[in-house]
Formats: sequence, C-alpha cells, structure tokens
Amino acid sequence: MAAKKSVLTVLTSVGLLAATACSASSTGDGAPPASGRLTTTTAPGGSEVDRVAWALPYGEPTTLDPARIGDYSPQTVEANLCDTLTRMNADFSLSPGLARKVTWTSDRALVLDLRPDVTFWDGSPMTPEDVIHSLERQRDPRTQALYGNYLTAVTSIEATGSHQVTLRTKGYDQTLPKALSTSFGAVNRKAYVEKAGPAYGTAKGGLMCTGPFRLGSWKSGGGITLERNDRYWDTRLKPKAKQVEFRFITNSNTLTSALLSGEVDGTYELPPAAATALGRTDNGTVHLGPSTQNVLLIPAHAASPAADRRLLDALSLVIDRDALIKNVFGGAATPLKSLVPPLTWRGDKAAAQFDAAYAALPDVPEPDAEKAKRLVAQARPVSRPLVAAIPAGDQRGLQALTFVQAAAKKIGVDIEIKQLQPTEMSSLFYDPSVRKGLDLILTFGYVTMPDPSSYVAESVTPRGIFNWTGYDNPEVTRLLDLARTSSDPAASARAYAEAQALFTPDTPAVFLATTHERMFMNKRISGAPASFAYMGMPWAAHLGGTDK
Repeated sequence: MAAKKSVLTVLTSVGLLAATACSASSTGDGAPPASGRLTTTTAPGGSEVDRVAWALPYGEPTTLDPARIGDYSPQTVEANLCDTLTRMNADFSLSPGLARKVTWTSDRALVLDLRPDVTFWDGSPMTPEDVIHSLERQRDPRTQALYGNYLTAVTSIEATGSHQVTLRTKGYDQTLPKALSTSFGAVNRKAYVEKAGPAYGTAKGGLMCTGPFRLGSWKSGGGITLERNDRYWDTRLKPKAKQVEFRFITNSNTLTSALLSGEVDGTYELPPAAATALGRTDNGTVHLGPSTQNVLLIPAHAASPAADRRLLDALSLVIDRDALIKNVFGGAATPLKSLVPPLTWRGDKAAAQFDAAYAALPDVPEPDAEKAKRLVAQARPVSRPLVAAIPAGDQRGLQALTFVQAAAKKIGVDIEIKQLQPTEMSSLFYDPSVRKGLDLILTFGYVTMPDPSSYVAESVTPRGIFNWTGYDNPEVTRLLDLARTSSDPAASARAYAEAQALFTPDTPAVFLATTHERMFMNKRISGAPASFAYMGMPWAAHLGGTDK
C-alpha cells in the first residue's frame, strides 16, 4: 500500500449510515415514519439548560471503565465522559478525536499524532504515556478488558514524539483505526487508573478522562450525574447542558409515565409500547434513526439441545418475521438475513460488493410448520422446556420472546422464559458461569464501528468472546482474517462476502430482525443524534434548550 496514507482523510468522507436532514418524528398516531424518513440527528438546541434528566431503560451500569463496557447502559453514559482517539459521528462516519491525525506510514506502523491542547478533568495534560497505558492495559488479564483482540496484530506501542504514539504491527489491520473510535480507543489518565486499581470505573473508584462531561456522582440504585467539563478541549462542542442526570428505569410503564410527565426528558431504546403513547403527546417527539442493531436467538452453550442446528432451523422456520416486526417492534425494523445488518458497511468504498453479497444470501424463510416439525424430529431429543433469558422489566424483549415461545409451541418445543436482573443479563455475555442453566438468549446486539468482519469474528471464530458453542470453520476464520488485514477495500469486501456465505447457514443463531433506533426527547431540549451512533459519540454535548 502507499506510504503515509491518512486513514481519517478516507473515513471522514463517507458516512456509514444513510443520512437525511435533521428532524424526524413519529406520525401523530404513534406509527413509525417510513424508512426513508429515518434521520441521523435532530435540530440543534440553541440555549443553555441547567439540567437534563435521561433514562437508562437497561438499568444501572456495572462499570464505566471504557475497557470493560459492552452494553447499552454503560456505553450510553461513558460515551460522554471518555473521549476516543478517533471520533464516531452521527452518520457513522469517522473524524479526528484525541488524535488529530491517524496515518499508516507503512503496512506495519500506525502513527497517532495527538492533539497538544487536551487536558483531563483535573487539569493535567494528556500525554503519550496516558495513551499507551490506556491501550496496553487492555492486554493485561487483570483488567478483564473486552477489546484486547483489537491488539492482536500490534507488537508494540511506543511514544515517538512529544505528542505522538506509534503502534507497530505484524501487518496492516484495517480494523485498528476504526476500533479507536470505540471505547477501546478511550484515553484514561494513567496515574489515576493505577491508584484506583480494580475499582476504576466503579461508583467507588471513579474515572479520569478528557470528555465534555465529568463524573459528578454515582449513587448505586439511584442514579448517575454528569457535570459539564468547563476545561473541555473541543470548544466547538462545549456542552450547553450544565448537568445530565441518568436514571435507571427498567419498567416500560414507569418509563412512559416519567416521559409523559416531563420528569425525565428523554431516552434511547424507547420500547415500542411507550412509543405508541408518546407518539400522541405534545410535550416531545419520538425520533427514528438508522441502526446497526440485530435481534438474535442464540444458544447459551454447546451442551444445550438448543445448540443443535436442526432445532435452530426449525425455530427459524416457524417464526413469522413480518408479524414479529409488526406486533413487537411496531413496524420499526426489517428482517435480518445474517449476523450483520447491511447499514454496517453503507459508507465503505466497497459498499456495492457488500450489498450484492448480502442480497445473494437465501431469503428469510417463510413460515413452514410442517417442515419445522420434521427438523425437530431429526434433532437431539428435547425432554424438557428450553430456558430462554431476557432482562427483567424489558417489555420489548418479553414480547419478542413470548412471540417466539408461541411459535415454538406449534412444533412441540416448549420454551420457559426466565427474566434476569439487568446486571446479571449484562454479565452473562462475558461470564460463562452465568449462562449455566440457560438454553437460549434473546439478544439485542449491535455493531459499534463500520467494520463487519471484526464484529462477526467475535461470534464465529475460536477466539471470539461471543462464540459460546465452539463454532469453528477454519475457512471462515481465514477469510475473516483476510478481510481484516487487506489494505484493498475490494479484496477485504470479497473475503468477507465469502466468509458470510459460509457462516450464515450454519452458525448457531436464529436471525430475527434489525431494528431502527427509537429515541424520545422532550420539546424543551434538542440536538441529540437520532441514530445508533450515540453509543460511541459524546451525544449529550449536542443537547441544548429550545425555549419551549
């Protein structure tokens, strides 16, 4: 590849998600707008506000340590606290972050030119040592980091200037600059992290980052309050909200009441039932945006009878996706044909190749109960109800799983629904012991960066943290590695397409839908992004008052 290729020059020019003009809303009767009206952001808020109350419908985070967060609630909060080396935008394009420039100077050297004017909340300057420590600690098993795999190709990380860090690699890795826009690329103050030890990121240990808000208070069981960082380095994004208060509201009815009354100003991941009621109110607006979320039914472990591909195919055949989308997601979703939704690669240079490969996959099957029954008869005997997990209080998840439960009953498969506390539900994704006694997990997953191959690798390669059943196809692993390491976008897309054709039919999962992002915001504020990109960007810094 050519030397001195600036990654962000390329990535900034392409948005991953299709963008339209600013404000999008639901129709007056609570029905979702047409997909063509999905939007990435909302009209700017012009004035300062003293306080914004925001709901976390998935409950209280277990940690805010950027290296360890991997769920809706912690990422919703942490994205406003800890800036990343490259920055995700509302349209899923990338732009410079704490690194003003990211450049491959050769196939084995990724150079980060850091901004010289960045300080942490305590006023201390951000140094190359802070950046190196933030990345290196993700290799340390004691950190229990979730994103250490992003460093697979990295052989060393060193300071090569007073404001420069160089990552030496075994070879080119097109995922690496993109990963720097996720919490993997967040920078923490080294001295603070070392002093806090294992408590870093908790209510007791706190955080020390560079973002537009600082952690004010965290009352377990109560709420998390962020305070505006008046030292913020990015003067173009100085927050207008002086304080953002997050409340843990997992019950859909309670959340709806709080939003209707104005007690809470807004929320992401608005449940469909709440959207119907809020679509008729005049105190705010339901916004629909593009998303990379995927709804999947996944076996909890290899020993479960649910891991039998024939049983999964039977469940897939008996589930009516169109009815599921209409009745559970209020029409704000589309059927999913593979692990990754197409919007993931929308801004890639080889998007047409990705699209063609996805279109070539078999269509989502029409319901066929008789064929499903024959598959059940061929599968391992199921002598007991299959235990399927969802978070307690998640009305959308309960409705979806109840729908699946009713469909399974038609083919003689009993499913028992188990509601787990939000913290337990979050832990099961990374702790095998929590999955004991479970057979199926209904997941609302998501892709956090514009790179399908790295996301899929976590589920279908032996090293993947979400590969719970031991799925192993050496050719799939080889092709995904090729997609990751190729500097030619067309070659990378071709390798991914070949891998997709192999893993889609036999990976242990039932693909259900890709949902739209659904957000509610009180009319007194505006500016929040409406797309799923909120998970990786300082979205609350865009909020402002409307004087309504």
